Amino acid sequence: MRLLSPSGSVGRGLYALVGVFGFALKHNLDRLVAGYFFHRSWDLFSYWVPLRTIAHITQLRGDDATFLAVMVACALPFIWIGVVMTMKRLRSAGLSVQLVGLFFLPFLNLLFFLVLCLLPEREIQPETKSHTSGPWLTRLVPAGVLGSAAFSLLITVPLGLGMAVLGAQLLQNYGWGLFVALPFMMGFVAAMLYGIHRPRSLGGCVGVACLSVGLLGAGLLGVAVEGVFCLMMALPLALPLAAFGGACAYMVQKRRWLQKDAPVFLSALLLVVPGIEVVEHVVALPPPVFAVRTSLDIQAPPERVWQQVVAFSQIPPPTEWMFRAGIAYPMRAEMIGTGAGAERHCVFSTGAFVEPIQVWDEPRLLKFSVTSNPAPMEEWTPYSHIEPPHLHGFLVSEGGQFLLTPLPNGGTRLEGTTWYHHGLWPSTYWRVWSDAIIHRIHLRVLRHIRDEVERNNQS
Repeated sequence: MRLLSPSGSVGRGLYALVGVFGFALKHNLDRLVAGYFFHRSWDLFSYWVPLRTIAHITQLRGDDATFLAVMVACALPFIWIGVVMTMKRLRSAGLSVQLVGLFFLPFLNLLFFLVLCLLPEREIQPETKSHTSGPWLTRLVPAGVLGSAAFSLLITVPLGLGMAVLGAQLLQNYGWGLFVALPFMMGFVAAMLYGIHRPRSLGGCVGVACLSVGLLGAGLLGVAVEGVFCLMMALPLALPLAAFGGACAYMVQKRRWLQKDAPVFLSALLLVVPGIEVVEHVVALPPPVFAVRTSLDIQAPPERVWQQVVAFSQIPPPTEWMFRAGIAYPMRAEMIGTGAGAERHCVFSTGAFVEPIQVWDEPRLLKFSVTSNPAPMEEWTPYSHIEPPHLHGFLVSEGGQFLLTPLPNGGTRLEGTTWYHHGLWPSTYWRVWSDAIIHRIHLRVLRHIRDEVERNNQS
């Protein structure tokens, strides 16, 4: 029974043995309960997403609530054992028992367990007295390479997750604070903590910095804040910024004031990201309007092309990786009425664009505004469905047109144009993605029109 008492300490061998055996026992018990009593499957990922048909706990109903309550009740004894053993192990490693809170952080608790299994028992030697009597932050961070790296990640990733949720979910900003300041700050702070005892290598600082942002992405996916595709689009911007932050920390860590003033310096730095996010929310800069034009030559006169432009038929399922990864794609177009004032519905995989006709110049120009936009994508996620704010109002089509130009050979040059805006910053970076997506949408429609017109023209 002394093993279950919060007092005392345990070595890394016993800690690892109890952890592995306890998890194996718990996992098989969970599989038995879920399968035998509730006829549900249970795998390793179920510990992060026990109910994959809901995204938020407020959606719990009936059998789902009962199932979750039973699974939580089965987990309570194992949670107690895990907390007690972790506190004992923290003492034997010379760390603060307050770090036991990391036991409850999804994904990161696996890294936390691994670190505690590797850290040796710590004995205070005479040469380490300066470390023990130094600033509290320096005393808290393990002195070893692995321990300091793990500690830096266990601090920066939860902080980054909180700042990301503040910006994206609460303030609904997708701007400089979220995509620029946050990855730089995380990389800088992670590398600073990593080198707080002694200067580390440049590669080590950059590696820890980039890993912090990678784990942040995994955390955002795990708590149903973002999907895979959006995280992939943000990665080319976030990773270089995190690496730059780690390189800056590499330069700073050699300064003598680091150990003395590190807590104050890092505390001030951590206020930068929320400050930028709040300022962006208050100022709310108007997004710029962009235009994307795509053209295609068709071997048919404008009169025949016009018929398909006004209302094109069902397009076959997409083969492009972008659309198969979740980006909304056009399926067909329907016209209600004719002439200016008529209404065109361009049906996408996520819904329909409602397009009142402004100019009906047959067979030369069809121009329309857009009064209703469906979601621009369906997120890849382990949950059945998530609704991040950027799916609504952050990529908005304002209008479009089809211009038909006769060619000397009797064909037609069909040009499609879309005017749109997005609320993502830096706008130049995100425009690369949005322009590419809209260009692929144009090509999907124009190629289908060309194929249909040329097939009918031959018959």
